[in-house]
Amino acid sequence: MVTGPANNGAKGSFDLKEVSVTYGSETAVAGVSMHIPPCAVTALIGPSGCGKSTLLRCLNRMNDELGNATVGGTILLDGVDIYGKELDPVELRTKVGQVFQKPNPFPMSIYDNVAYGPRTQGIRRRAELDEVVERSLKRSALWGEVKKDLKKHAFELSGGQQQRLCIARALATQPEVVLMDEPASSLDPISTQQIEDTIAELKEHVTIVIVTHNMQQAARISDQTAFMLRESMEAPAELIEVGETRVMFTNPRDKRTEAYITGRFG
Repeated sequence: MVTGPANNGAKGSFDLKEVSVTYGSETAVAGVSMHIPPCAVTALIGPSGCGKSTLLRCLNRMNDELGNATVGGTILLDGVDIYGKELDPVELRTKVGQVFQKPNPFPMSIYDNVAYGPRTQGIRRRAELDEVVERSLKRSALWGEVKKDLKKHAFELSGGQQQRLCIARALATQPEVVLMDEPASSLDPISTQQIEDTIAELKEHVTIVIVTHNMQQAARISDQTAFMLRESMEAPAELIEVGETRVMFTNPRDKRTEAYITGRFG
């Protein structure tokens, strides 16, 4: 089992059992069973259209917002069924934050972006908000660049800075898990390196599940990798193989995994 460097008693562990996603009458993902360990990075890889982002959205119930999506099977977060009737999806999303492919800061200041979540949770004292903002910006490796100008509008930041601001915003509610859907795909190499360095530091505190098309990135930053594949347009996406990244990239069990990782398709 893959474990992170600081996972003794840590929260943020997922267990998926026969998870499926259906849009209307079409099954997009079928039969996914896997363990996502706490305080580690799990990368979801596979060709475009193989259900990676769909599966990722299951973990904080973002598929609920689509209206026609039905999720089957069981997803447990620290042993609790996240699709149970007693669990509020809004509460779930404070524990399982998400960073999207393109930076999407709110149209407000740097400070207000990070303070937004804590304020919705009822935090009003300025000193407490200041502490949350500073801590979150430090953990996203942005504090040193913006600490003297927190009133600056978020849209004035570079693309890489905006993405790290979005990470800080996700961290401000002190989640157990952060989901990342290709967070560096639209960034330049320097900004990508900064995001990867941030991920490496964050996994000391939170579980990270990342979708990436970049095999080198998956090899660099993840502890565990899950390879997904859709064999044909008529078939649903499936989980082909999951395991320790180092092992999968050097000695995959399935020939389809090897073919994808070595660039023979996808």
